[in-house]
Amino acid sequence: MDRQRELTDILNKWAYEYYVLDAPTVSDREYDRLYDELRELERESGVVYPDSPTRRVGGEPVKGFEKHTHIARLFSLDKAVSEDELSAFFTRVYKVDPAAAFTVEYKYDGLTVCLTYRDGVFERATTRGNGTEGEDVTAQVLTVRSFPMKISYRGTLEVRGEAVIRLSVLEKYNAAHPEDALKNARNAAAGAVRNLDPKATAARGVEILFYDVNYMSDPVVSSQTEAMEFLRREGFKTYPFFRVCRTAEEVQAAIDEIEAERKKIDVLTDGAVVKTNSEAVRAEMGYTDKFPRWAIAYKFEAEEAESTVKSVFWQVGRTGKLTPLAEIEPVELAGATVRRATLNNFGDLTRKDVKVGSRVLVRRSNEVIPEILAAVEHTEGSVPVQKPSFCPFCGAPVAEVGANLFCTNEQCPPRVVQKLTHYCSKNAADVEGMSEATLTLLYEKRGVRRYSDLYALTAESFAGLEGFKEKKIANLLTAIENSKRIPLDRFLYAIGIGQIGRVAARDLAAFGSVEAVADLSFEELVALEDVGEATANSILSYFADAENECELERLMAAGVTPFVKAKKTEGAFAGQVVVLTGSLASMSRPEAQQKIEALGGTAASAVTAKTTLVVAGEKAGSKLDKAQKAGIKIIGEEEFLAMLAGNQ
Repeated sequence: MDRQRELTDILNKWAYEYYVLDAPTVSDREYDRLYDELRELERESGVVYPDSPTRRVGGEPVKGFEKHTHIARLFSLDKAVSEDELSAFFTRVYKVDPAAAFTVEYKYDGLTVCLTYRDGVFERATTRGNGTEGEDVTAQVLTVRSFPMKISYRGTLEVRGEAVIRLSVLEKYNAAHPEDALKNARNAAAGAVRNLDPKATAARGVEILFYDVNYMSDPVVSSQTEAMEFLRREGFKTYPFFRVCRTAEEVQAAIDEIEAERKKIDVLTDGAVVKTNSEAVRAEMGYTDKFPRWAIAYKFEAEEAESTVKSVFWQVGRTGKLTPLAEIEPVELAGATVRRATLNNFGDLTRKDVKVGSRVLVRRSNEVIPEILAAVEHTEGSVPVQKPSFCPFCGAPVAEVGANLFCTNEQCPPRVVQKLTHYCSKNAADVEGMSEATLTLLYEKRGVRRYSDLYALTAESFAGLEGFKEKKIANLLTAIENSKRIPLDRFLYAIGIGQIGRVAARDLAAFGSVEAVADLSFEELVALEDVGEATANSILSYFADAENECELERLMAAGVTPFVKAKKTEGAFAGQVVVLTGSLASMSRPEAQQKIEALGGTAASAVTAKTTLVVAGEKAGSKLDKAQKAGIKIIGEEEFLAMLAGNQ
């Protein structure tokens, strides 16, 4: 097999030169000749090496995407659309490190993918998904040539990149497939990777541009600069633009450079990514529920166009808020046809002087949500939008709170449907397949009004409803049954307590049960890091409401069982409620919290009466002061590491 190994290495070298370096050294004919020879040797020997280029040929279609949990969470990025928002980001960073350095890169517009390697060999590729769990797209990504099948790093590794289709490649594809023309590069890339047929992925010419090391079992990089050097050294394709900046002014200059050049390059982009360079600074700054605090995406002005307002109608959300939406003459924006645009609230509509029949300026805000910026021109037929005094759906009086209008009827039909939709959403009860349209139908035809009504549905409940076949009904009923066992934090988020987002729900879940949360006092609630006075009052009001109490009882009677992941009864932190403050030199805060949980402890975000231990790193803040005043045991990083080592 010496010749087989030799051919594999030669062909991989040529592919690296062609697909990663864009500098081919041999003709296609010579490559094909050796490729055919390798394929014949593999057929004869029955052996295919893990890094063989023949593995990159699209195989048979897969039946569906398997779910895969990422080793480390893939966070999305917070966004800045103005210099003031960017300045606020710098202020947060400089509080931690006044001499912080930054990196600036292009923000690519495609589909985020995460590649896993073990012992130097490519193992799988997944989409980002919700950040914790994605879809396994290994068969599709194997058709992409811009990453190595083998690397020199021998630990467990996750690298992150953006699957893109170059604009020139998209143009050629559309010219060759006019009947299947793809509207824009972003959707084309996402559709290619998430296509069940790997051959379709290969046909569209996808490549991956890598920009991050997401996880290393044995870290060998301590900065973004070192991470990019590592990726290039191991053979991952990266985009050549990469700036290290020492000041905010240098960052702005790099962003200006990207904005000036982005329309000239062959990759679809919509902004610049600014990161703190040092891993130590990142560890100290940590994360919110959604974003790393140490990075931000600076989004450029979105594409804008003029259109005419045909009508304005109102949507009612689960809180009762009325949001005006404008139906406009269709207009093309950033590769999409826009027919509706938001006006946020009545105050926004008034301030922008938007009237029915007027010409308005429309923008895809952050290139996602169509938004009316302002009225451009009124005509003789322009008609002011009347502020509703009564809900357009149920006729209940409308309450005005600041710039917003609210329906005062808790049982307003669209409000109820939105509550049900929220309950069934992925980050809540996660009732897969239970869409807003389905819930609207169940509300209208089957009298579903409460969360608990969902658990009384049977196959007969769907009988006679258009579009519901046996398999779809069975899948929905299975999803409803599966949602009964639900993590406590997701349950607290699902039931729609006012002002409770996923972060606050997670803090509340640390108390162990719905009953324990219901018994919390105002003082105990405001002591939590992510709960202010207004949120605390909202929680107290929710549990004081008799109907909410009855609904919780109905849910429990239906078999809904909120649970907290069982803690280990053994380990260095068994029974301990541990709070981290400051930064640790040896690991990030999320890593430290995971280790605490793995060793039987509860990692909490705020110092409360339940806190038994505080781990104080560098530049510990107010949590340390509070712990000292309360007489809570405090240890430093060295002692913390010793406790971890005792359980290795």
